[in-house]
Amino acid sequence: MTIDISQFHGVFFEESFEGLEVMESELLELDASNPDTESINNIFRAAHSIKGGSGSFGFNDITNFTHVLETLLDEVRSDKHKLNQDEVNLLLSTVDCLREMLTAARDGTDIDQAQVKSIHDELERALGNDSVTEAEAEEDNVVDDNDSEAIASALEWHVHFAPHLHLFQTGNDPLRMFRELEELGTLTSAANLSKLPPFNKYDAEECYLSWDLVLVTEANEEQIKEVFEWVEDDCELSIEQANQQEASNVVNVVADKAAPISEDADASKVEPIVDKKKAADKKAGANNESTSIRVNISKVDALINMVGELVITQSMLSQFGEEFDIKNIEKLNEGLKQLERNTRELQENVMQIRMLPISFSFNRFPRLVHDLSNKLGKKIELKLSGEATELDKTVMEKIGDPLVHLVRNSIDHGIEMPDERLAAGKPETGTLNLNAYHEGGNIVIEIVDDGAGLNRDRIFQKAVDRGLIKADEDLSDDKVNELIFSAGFSTAEQVSDVSGRGVGMDVVKRNIHDLGGVVEVKSEAGKGSTFTIRLPLTLAILDGQLIRVGTQTYIIPLISIIESLQTNIENTKSITGDVELYRLRDDYIPVVRLHSIFNIACDSAKLNDGLLVVAEAEGQKIGLFVDDLLAQQQVVIKSLETNYKKVEGMSGATILGDGTVAMILDISSLIRLYREQAEYKTSSAMNNQAA
Repeated sequence: MTIDISQFHGVFFEESFEGLEVMESELLELDASNPDTESINNIFRAAHSIKGGSGSFGFNDITNFTHVLETLLDEVRSDKHKLNQDEVNLLLSTVDCLREMLTAARDGTDIDQAQVKSIHDELERALGNDSVTEAEAEEDNVVDDNDSEAIASALEWHVHFAPHLHLFQTGNDPLRMFRELEELGTLTSAANLSKLPPFNKYDAEECYLSWDLVLVTEANEEQIKEVFEWVEDDCELSIEQANQQEASNVVNVVADKAAPISEDADASKVEPIVDKKKAADKKAGANNESTSIRVNISKVDALINMVGELVITQSMLSQFGEEFDIKNIEKLNEGLKQLERNTRELQENVMQIRMLPISFSFNRFPRLVHDLSNKLGKKIELKLSGEATELDKTVMEKIGDPLVHLVRNSIDHGIEMPDERLAAGKPETGTLNLNAYHEGGNIVIEIVDDGAGLNRDRIFQKAVDRGLIKADEDLSDDKVNELIFSAGFSTAEQVSDVSGRGVGMDVVKRNIHDLGGVVEVKSEAGKGSTFTIRLPLTLAILDGQLIRVGTQTYIIPLISIIESLQTNIENTKSITGDVELYRLRDDYIPVVRLHSIFNIACDSAKLNDGLLVVAEAEGQKIGLFVDDLLAQQQVVIKSLETNYKKVEGMSGATILGDGTVAMILDISSLIRLYREQAEYKTSSAMNNQAA
């Protein structure tokens, strides 16, 4: 029986990426002058696991690369090597390189060999090994006179390796170990076949062979033993150094072009394995992104308990179907109410399965702040709070890029240089806070810095220069601050690779809006800025207000509604082209007649006979004229674009309790439709007057 180990690739990659996160987190906290022993051990264990796993699955490039990293870390933890800050930064670069290698192996794409070689050589230099790299040695493939000194220093080691019968069942393969030994020097191998049983008694899952290996290498015994550490409890192993005369004979053989075992070698020798599955693994790995999610066992238990309750309720209700009696109507109603409770709790429990702590998003920022602050010459302390706050996995994946934009802008534009902060009476180290918490049915994420704040005058002047506002407009500070979310807007005096091109903040706002959320900014000159993001906890369920227009039912997201009111005709004004405005306190709000937008019949066209729902999106308020307000309820969102096609003014649909379909309104899209309709009416009216 053969086992397809590619089925375990997903788990390997998931655990490897988690290991890289541990390494990165520990390195960012590491004090190079006085490294914490436990931190070094954690980093070493993560690297060791990645090396072992990649070797088991045949990802040899990753194994070879991680071996050098592991050797350096081993010397650090045994106090043979003292780290400095440059080497800590090198280790961080190594983590990045490993992440890219693992991603390439997972997706079946090519590894950037130039980058790998560059980092590999730097690690070798950190180890004090300036000799020819393994890749260069393989290219030469011939021992010439210049290598005589290196050959002379090589030692011959005799290794007897006798695996226990169950070795294969542990997932280990001797041939992978032999490949690793070949990287240490020149290897010859003789297999002992004496314990092979007759063919009819042969078990393919048991290992009957043992090997006598001869390794000529400059490596020491510990390095050789390290190759077998994964199987040390599953084999008989002896490693002995040959006497000098034997070593001399071997050196002569090596000098006479001794090469790794080839196809022409004796049949009793073990051939190095050619990775025949490489192409297949590459193809199978393409687009193999992780779709798994880790769930706390308590959530699974709650789900199982709720399913049990549903089974009991279903059993109780089925009895009424068999012998229904009007006298049991009260028990039937009680059973239906119980079914409703169970269904609601089941829905909540299922949604909890998809909820993950926002720490999964926050974990990327310590490295981002570390790298950018070093690049810009700033001192910044990052503080994280509310990491346990949970939100839907889909929301978390899509909020990552907007958060990165906001954090980068706070570092680049917000927090000042150390000398500027000292001159302003501030500590030279700036503070950047990331905070998350629940508020109602939403999650709130705050990015707070104690920097210089937004420059109101510069923002105002830039907006005037770009024609976004008029020079004589009187805008509040909040309105001026909102201008930074305009497309192409930037106050940076020079363009850098961090920011200043005028792209990003408008994308941030659009992406957050696409998630059904809003972003706000508050700033005080000299004291800092606060960006606040409000998002729904999940994209699958929506808190909505049901409205009626004629015979049609629509749903407005509650997060978009400001207030609802009975209209007063005296507060209504019409301007050119029959465009209507409603005066709400000190503000004029355009009136959007939904029956006109969607071309459907309504109960009444008079404003004082209906209701006005004031909603907001992208900083714009509109009044939706409706016939009636119905109930508020949670609805399950169904995508129109996936199941039908994109429809302007609609963000999705849902099925109501009576089986009818109700459309979910997209306020931003309605604002655009209204503007197009208003421009058309105004243009038509002006043309008529001209005629």
